[in-house]
Amino acid sequence: MSYKRFDPEDVVVSAESITSPIWSGDSTTLTTFFTSSTQTGGASGDYYYDIYQTASNLTGARVQFSVAYADKLGSGSLLFNSNVQGKAPSSTVFGQYRNLVLGDENTDFTFGEVNSDYFYAINVDRARYKEKILPGTLDLKLNISGSTNVLRLTDNSKVVSTTSFTDSGRVFELITGSIGTLATGKVQSNGYTANSGSYGKLLPDIGVLLINGNALAAPVASGGLAFTSSRGNNALGNNNLASFYELLNYGSSFRLQSEETISSNFIFVRARNSEFNYSTNPSIITGSGELIHNVMINTPQSYMTTVGLYNDNNDLLAVAKLSRPLLKDFTKESLIRIKLDY
Repeated sequence: MSYKRFDPEDVVVSAESITSPIWSGDSTTLTTFFTSSTQTGGASGDYYYDIYQTASNLTGARVQFSVAYADKLGSGSLLFNSNVQGKAPSSTVFGQYRNLVLGDENTDFTFGEVNSDYFYAINVDRARYKEKILPGTLDLKLNISGSTNVLRLTDNSKVVSTTSFTDSGRVFELITGSIGTLATGKVQSNGYTANSGSYGKLLPDIGVLLINGNALAAPVASGGLAFTSSRGNNALGNNNLASFYELLNYGSSFRLQSEETISSNFIFVRARNSEFNYSTNPSIITGSGELIHNVMINTPQSYMTTVGLYNDNNDLLAVAKLSRPLLKDFTKESLIRIKLDY
């Protein structure tokens, strides 16, 4: 075995952004939405719904995203304790997202410039969006059964000149449009509703969309869907989730792409004409220390098959195997490029 220390120019670090479809089957757009009756009918059905790309009992069914209803006042869900008002699954969900996104339990959610006490959260499965969602690729359709009014949402990442940040990373407002493009014939020039602010928020770094409940409830003429959420005190919790699921189901289109940064180390192993020509295999030496083949004295040859990467403590860190043995002698030089992705 022969060793050689790398020179600084032999190691190069590179990073590139890779985009890919989010949904199972390498699909960019999800057009079918399914729930699991076991999950929605159980205790967790009061908190959230898992959404699949196919029937949950079929082979290949995978959770694509989850939906949850959040209400600051605890409305729209059953109280944990009838003697303690305002403490219900919806208020717990509201508090969780407030801590996650805003980092302050006393701050309200503002969509555009309008506060809202309730919203619907779409949480993309971690395995789906990988590192982050790619802004500008969102195209979400929402529709009420029997209605011809389809609400089509995207984010304003391609519209704004500066990016806003929260405790959870970048944040963009949801507007009417598709794939980052503002829709024509909009109620307001910024793509918001007339009086309820934006349609929600996209938090690409944590894979979350927050859909403004007030924007959905706004009249059609104001840019909404006239979608009514159940906000009664101590009301059955999963009614709102079931209704919101129907908005997705009848919209039949949810487009997103993921983005991840792949960092690579390129290591160049240079074998010059005078290096690595003598085999280190002990089988070529006799018991008395002589070469078995005398021709190896003046015209040595060796075959390189493996490159090992070691640290200064002589610990083996990585191994690169060549696709075939590489002949090396005094008349040849070799350059082997090793790529390490992480």
